[in-house]
Amino acid sequence: MGRLHSHRHGQSHSIRPITPSSATWVKQSVQEIEDLILKYAKDGLTTSEIGVKLRDQYAIPLVRSITKKSITEILEQKGVKQEMPEDLNNIVRKALGLQKHLKTHTSDRRNVRSLELLEAKVHRLSSYYKKIGRIPKTWKYKSVIAQLE
Repeated sequence: MGRLHSHRHGQSHSIRPITPSSATWVKQSVQEIEDLILKYAKDGLTTSEIGVKLRDQYAIPLVRSITKKSITEILEQKGVKQEMPEDLNNIVRKALGLQKHLKTHTSDRRNVRSLELLEAKVHRLSSYYKKIGRIPKTWKYKSVIAQLE
C-alpha cells in the first residue's frame, strides 16, 4: 500500500509474528509484565517507548500476545490515562516545530506544504479520536497550538 502524502509505495520492514501465541522464552508472568509497564509509565515513558524497552531489555516481543491486552489497555486499567493519544501528540509537536521554523524562514515554500499536509493529518486523526471518544468532542487543533506556545 502506498504512502498518503508521497510517491513511494512503501518500505521493507520487519513483520510481527504470524501466530498469536505467546513466545516460549518469556519467563515473566502476566503480573510482572503489567508491573513493569506501570513502572515505566510512571517514569514518564510513552507507550511505544515502553514496548521498545520491554522488547530490548526483557525479550518480550509483543505484550498483547502474552497478556491479551495492549499496553494502553493495561495503563487504563491501572488508572494511568494519557490525556491525548500518542500519535496525535507526536504529529501536533511536529506541526509546532514546523510553525516555529516558518516564523523565521518565511520563504520556505516546501515546508509550508509540509505543514499543510501535517495539519490535514491532525484533522483526520482528531475526527477519528472524537468519533471513538478518546479525546473530547470540543478539542480543536488551533486551541492546542495556542496552549502549547
